[in-house]
Amino acid sequence: MIGKLNHVGVATPSIEDSVRLYRDVLGATSITEKRALEEQGVWVCFVDLPNSQIELIEPLGENSPLKGFLAKNPAGGQHHVCFEVEDIIAARDDMRAKGATVLGTGEPRIGAHGTPVIFVHPKDMGGVLVELMETPKDAH
Repeated sequence: MIGKLNHVGVATPSIEDSVRLYRDVLGATSITEKRALEEQGVWVCFVDLPNSQIELIEPLGENSPLKGFLAKNPAGGQHHVCFEVEDIIAARDDMRAKGATVLGTGEPRIGAHGTPVIFVHPKDMGGVLVELMETPKDAH
């Protein structure tokens, strides 16, 4: 059911500091501009890699869902992994049928790539928060 790994989400208290790490220490040469995803309560930018991306996410506002994560992990760290799926509704229904908890209302929302996404609770995914993202139509 899952397709390719799209990205690994990394929570950070400072996207600017993380960009310097990926650029200056690891040698990344393609990094998108930081932008707000207000509906998700995060700032985001992507480090482009030859085979995937790193999504850097920083809290946006006091009600950001990342606040709790960073309270437990002040330096930041791996937040989630994102896999592509062909049909987000079918994937959601399959996850539910298999007993996995789809977070939020369960209705897909539009993610940072402009495609529908859902998140599956870590307790049902071996301790890892999993984002399922509908494969972008222009990826074919």
